[in-house]
Amino acid sequence: MADAQLPAGWTLQRIRDVSGDREAVALDPNRAVKWGAGAGAHEVLHPEFVLGFHGLCLVKPVHDDDWYMGSLYDDGSIDCWSAYDDLYEALRGL
Repeated sequence: MADAQLPAGWTLQRIRDVSGDREAVALDPNRAVKWGAGAGAHEVLHPEFVLGFHGLCLVKPVHDDDWYMGSLYDDGSIDCWSAYDDLYEALRGL
């Protein structure tokens, strides 16, 4: 999506190089995102950035420095299950 923004200091090419996914894309952050770290408990995240990697994605919420990895569903929603301290670490974890 041409209007989706990238984190400061990152280009789409750099994201693709670090992740190893040549088809990585920046996605519109206006979508439902849940973080399910606890047993049965889900927290709603409000994305600032969303990066798509086929069926996976990375989400950086507003007012949070962590990046969350999750599944991207056909309806555009995301369920996250893992968190990383920074984008580089998250990209390498894909």
